[in-house]
Amino acid sequence: MFGRDPWGGPLEISNADSATDDDRSRDLDRAALMRQLDETQQSWLLAGPGDQAGKKKKKYVDLGCVVLDRKIFMWTVGTILGLGVFIGFIMMIVKLVPHKGNSCMKDGLSDSTVRRSLVGGFYDAGDAIKFNYPMAWSMTMLSWSVIEYKAKYEAIGELDHIKELIKWGTDYILKTFNSSADTIDRIVAQVGLGDTSKGSSQPNDHYCWMRPEDIDYKRPVTECHSCSDLASEMAAALAAASIVFKDSKTYSDKLVKGAKALYKFGRLQRGRYSPNGSDQAIFYNSTSYWDEFVWGGAWMYFATGNNSYLTIATAPGMAKHAGAYWFGSPNYGVFTWDDKLPGAQVLLSRLRLFLSPGYPYEEILRTFHNQTDNVMCSYLPLFNSFNFTKGGLIQLNHGGPQPLQYAVNAAFLASLYSDYLEAADTPGWYCGPNFYTTEVLRKFARSQLDYILGKNPLKMSYVVGFGNKYPKRPHHRGASIPHNGVKYGCKGGFKWRETKKANPNALVGAMVAGPDRHDGFKDVRTNYNYTEPTLAANAGLVAALISIADIPTGRYSIDKNTIFSAIPPMFPTPPPPPSAWKP
Repeated sequence: MFGRDPWGGPLEISNADSATDDDRSRDLDRAALMRQLDETQQSWLLAGPGDQAGKKKKKYVDLGCVVLDRKIFMWTVGTILGLGVFIGFIMMIVKLVPHKGNSCMKDGLSDSTVRRSLVGGFYDAGDAIKFNYPMAWSMTMLSWSVIEYKAKYEAIGELDHIKELIKWGTDYILKTFNSSADTIDRIVAQVGLGDTSKGSSQPNDHYCWMRPEDIDYKRPVTECHSCSDLASEMAAALAAASIVFKDSKTYSDKLVKGAKALYKFGRLQRGRYSPNGSDQAIFYNSTSYWDEFVWGGAWMYFATGNNSYLTIATAPGMAKHAGAYWFGSPNYGVFTWDDKLPGAQVLLSRLRLFLSPGYPYEEILRTFHNQTDNVMCSYLPLFNSFNFTKGGLIQLNHGGPQPLQYAVNAAFLASLYSDYLEAADTPGWYCGPNFYTTEVLRKFARSQLDYILGKNPLKMSYVVGFGNKYPKRPHHRGASIPHNGVKYGCKGGFKWRETKKANPNALVGAMVAGPDRHDGFKDVRTNYNYTEPTLAANAGLVAALISIADIPTGRYSIDKNTIFSAIPPMFPTPPPPPSAWKP
């Protein structure tokens, strides 16, 4: 359920000092890069209230031409600086400078069963495997964030860049099946292997510790012929991206065509993409495909306006199979690359809030809306649905390792849902008999992001390059091996994995796996449960950050209408009024 190296295609690593790490991986994600924030900015974002030192301060500030109340002056300056810092940080996360050198340029071509190029896409985490299941989900998440917050990305100068990243992923997805056909019978599930449990000495992405650009071992391609979960998630990724690129009609249409073929394939050829014992099952096991049917169906409806997809997504039996009524489940409401139901329910609540399609969809849409309210209640500490660490991090994976990926997804849903409610002129929601304002959701989202950025017992930022204290030894091959002109073979790079020195290349912008349930953290390269970044986790981080960023963009934080652009009018246009009566 977890992976490795998020850097395939464009990646940037900057030289620093020294390196180390290994083992298997799990779900993480991919980030991006830019500049570090200066001390003043860091202290604004991470530090607590400033000390007053008991000194009396002047009540007014004389600016020469005008005299201002000191409190108003300080509040204004603080607000301006704060906004600048947050915008700067989001730019750092979204920025991704291409690395020097290509990597795995024979992917697909060297596999005798595929024999076509599968170059592109993103590596999963600290290794170089392309796990298409979490990769597709990551592209869906990034597209969703652009659809909702396009104006924010534009305001910070990152819209073109985030679209480039999405297109890099969707271009690759289009290569993994016959995207020119209306009907397909197979898709690529994975490129590369990571299982080392059988004692084989055959080099693979976990058996070796090499720079991505030095990889010279065989990278097998795994195809699947009945994989409803993967196909539906890939369909969701292409459908969501088609809305992002709707102004580029040719490309958008190409994405929609591919999405239709994928969703059709997933519905007809039922099965999970991760059979027992497979590489997929070891690292990114899928527990069900019903949630992908709902999630993918919703995105297909928004991309095409075809009611048949909405009928699938809102079928009562589909909701039941997807776990919509499993209120007692310990994982109910936990949005991940494996369980899309919480995200699908938020997405379909949006439809009900703004378009209210009515019969025959209303019953399930109302159910999803109510359950979204319940999920938001479960994120609040006072309901004890999930534990929180003493430092304030929600334990959506019940004290398990790598908690940050779950926290950023919850922060994104909470922040986004609060924006939906405000745009629908709804000041809050009910948890039982008690009413809570949208600001409660934003406070929860901010608390999780503040924790990740350094407001925690260790004063540790879990995003590399941000703040004064952050992980120096991420579990990542490319970051741990120096660019010293030496090519290290399969086992040659292990000396860099094992060293206790800091990585020679700073993986700026990457969020690592995170602390344990006691707020403890070990900056150890060989322990991926603490230090490995993943593609899926960092996609969630980007979405959460842009959603919570206080960037003025108009009356509403979200774009209310773009997602509905393919949907025809819900009700027939009324006929024109009769002509005036003449005696």
